[in-house]
Amino acid sequence: MIYLDHNATTPLHPRAFEAMLPFLKELWANPSSPYRFGSQAKAAVEFGRGQIANCIGCKPSEVVFCSGGTESDNLALRGVVRALKSKGNHIVTTAIEHPAVLNTCKALENEGYRVTYLPVTEEGVVEMAALRASLCDGTILVTVMHANNETGVIQPVEEIATTTRARGVVFHTDAVQSAGKLDRKLAELGADLVTFSGHKLYGPRGVGVLYVREGTPLAPWMTGGTHEHGLRAGTENVAAIAGCAEAVTLAFEEAETEGHRLRSLRDRFELQVGAAIQAVRFNGSEAQRVPNTSNISFQDVDGESVVLGLDVRGICVSTGSACSTDDPEPSHVLRAMGLSPRAAQGSVRFSLGRDTCAADLDATVSALKDTVAHLRRVSSIRGDLE
Repeated sequence: MIYLDHNATTPLHPRAFEAMLPFLKELWANPSSPYRFGSQAKAAVEFGRGQIANCIGCKPSEVVFCSGGTESDNLALRGVVRALKSKGNHIVTTAIEHPAVLNTCKALENEGYRVTYLPVTEEGVVEMAALRASLCDGTILVTVMHANNETGVIQPVEEIATTTRARGVVFHTDAVQSAGKLDRKLAELGADLVTFSGHKLYGPRGVGVLYVREGTPLAPWMTGGTHEHGLRAGTENVAAIAGCAEAVTLAFEEAETEGHRLRSLRDRFELQVGAAIQAVRFNGSEAQRVPNTSNISFQDVDGESVVLGLDVRGICVSTGSACSTDDPEPSHVLRAMGLSPRAAQGSVRFSLGRDTCAADLDATVSALKDTVAHLRRVSSIRGDLE
């Protein structure tokens, strides 16, 4: 199998697995229990919190564990608007956010909040002029992702943070697809809240992290106990936290060297695809991207058919977010970038990872050439890539 869908999830790293084992076998106590057995589990949670804080450049007290990126996004958005409901009801986001943010914003609209969805350029970058113009006295939250999950395009979060700070507006960024892929400490991005997830970094599923800058107004949105500084009720998943912390440590240690390797492989892959297949478009390729992601539109074919054709050959790719697999509509990200519904429908995402090598990509180009040629022969789809 050739696995090129690392933006959907990643395999568990052996070191992360080893870090989890003691808390699945011997040290399985509730970390909130007062006796020594519970204290050992609590110590593991705090050790993991310290590991992650060191990696992202913040205080351990600013790290909150959740069940994944979706819950972390929900805590950030719902927590801020609850804390600041007396100060305003306006939220600013973009048209290309992950469903965890977009659908939360839509739900908040149904609760009476006003949401502005910012446009992006043809390369998928948020327009700063539009962002500045959208801010008003009632704006309480701006949420813009760091790197897009479908195209890998990086947003100008540092500039956004400077703008929101000057206006006294809370800024959240979803860094699920950038954490550990870029040689940057996430706390240095300038955002007040940053989300990322363990299973995108070769850690386990079921654990996410929310960085909360000290002093950021945030109210819990789940009722229950006083876990996680009173912000996230529920017994901590000790094994997952231990595995996540180890995976994060490894990812940040290797971010620079692995980033160079993946970028080189990705760029070579795109050159090969462009040479082997006519009428293709590389979406977001002129913008800054995370090094592992390539989103390609193929004229006159359906992206899902390409995915299935490659699957037959043992190659795993996707058409976009795994969270939107059951959505028949063309990618909202690519549509926001100006692609026609037909061009968006003919797009495929290739996301490389730690085990990806040049031979994998050579085999993928060969299989892709045959698959696209076959689909074009039998397809009734016709249209350009605009």
